[in-house]
This record gives sequence, structure tokens and C-alpha cells, in this order.
Amino acid sequence: MRILLVLAHPLEDSFAASVARTAREALEASGHVVDLLDLYREDFDPRLSEAERRGYFDVPYDTSAVADTVVRLKAADGLILVFPQWWFNFPAILKGFFDRVFAPGVAFSHDAGGGRIVPQLTNIRLLYALTTTGSPWWLVRLYMGDPVRRLLKRGIAAFCSKRLNFKMLSLHDMDRATDAKRTVHLDRVRKLLSAIR
Repeated sequence: MRILLVLAHPLEDSFAASVARTAREALEASGHVVDLLDLYREDFDPRLSEAERRGYFDVPYDTSAVADTVVRLKAADGLILVFPQWWFNFPAILKGFFDRVFAPGVAFSHDAGGGRIVPQLTNIRLLYALTTTGSPWWLVRLYMGDPVRRLLKRGIAAFCSKRLNFKMLSLHDMDRATDAKRTVHLDRVRKLLSAIR
């Protein structure tokens, strides 16, 4: 399987970078081809331009400003996202990745009858999110309603692909995580990704 592994963290020595390295090693050890898209290292611009927004309903939609990234997404069989949750949401650079790359004609098309959108990422068979939160699990899930999981599963996954395998693995309470807890989480990442066939 060809996996697009997207990392969204500004620090090269972050725990998210360790998760991405662990993910890549586990996937490659299982025979998968991994395309690492490190949004910060590749200087991805998350800002939707005026022209992109004005042309949102144009057919075809102009993705020339992110054409290389679109090619990488369309070549993938699976998408794995590695990111921290900040303020119970995506880092801005990852949100910009969705805004600019998951565009009309790429991730979905507008239903000619109006209202609904039609999934176009039929090549993507799995979407996994490997994430951390600064808050404890009960605050994220019970109080906030797990907003990132809902956005990914009910929004992006459901609207952009059909019948894909969605999983999310989170290390909660990251701000107080010990080295031992981080090591256990990396083992969970290895186990999860080693099972992909």
C-alpha cells in the first residue's frame, strides 16, 4: 500500500516527529511505500488565496498552486495524519492543508442538483490520525465531545471517500506524559500500523 504520511508540527524534535518516524518505520517494515509530507519542513502555505476562494465553484477548480501535493494525495492508498491537538482542534497548517488540497475536483465534487457533495478520494482506503492532546481524555471526550475525531470521521472521511477504514489513536494529557507513557504510546503506534494489510 502507498501511504501519504502527513506531519504537522513545527519542531523537528517534537514527540509528533517521533510518532511520524515510528509510523514510517513500522509501515516500511510491513512492506508499504511511505511518502512523508512534513508540512513545516516543506514550507506548505496553509492560507487559502483570494483566487482559490473566488474560484471555489469553478469547474474545473484551479489547484495549480498545490498541484504537487494534490498529485501525492491522489497517488496514495492511505492517509495517516500526525499532529498535536491545540485548543481542541487541528494545527492551523493542517487545517490549511485540508482547505487547499481537499478541494473540489480532488477530494469531492459538488452535486449538480445542489446541496450535497460527492466523494472523489476513492483511492484512499484508510485514514488514520495519530495525535496528542494536552488535556486529559475525559475533558476531550466528555466535556468537548472529541471535536477532532468528529471532524475527521463525520466530515472529511465521510464526505471525501467511501467506505474507508478510519482510526484515531491519541495520547491524552501530553503535557504531563512521562517518558514511559510516551514509549508505551509509540509501541501502540507500531502495533496499529504493523497490522495494516
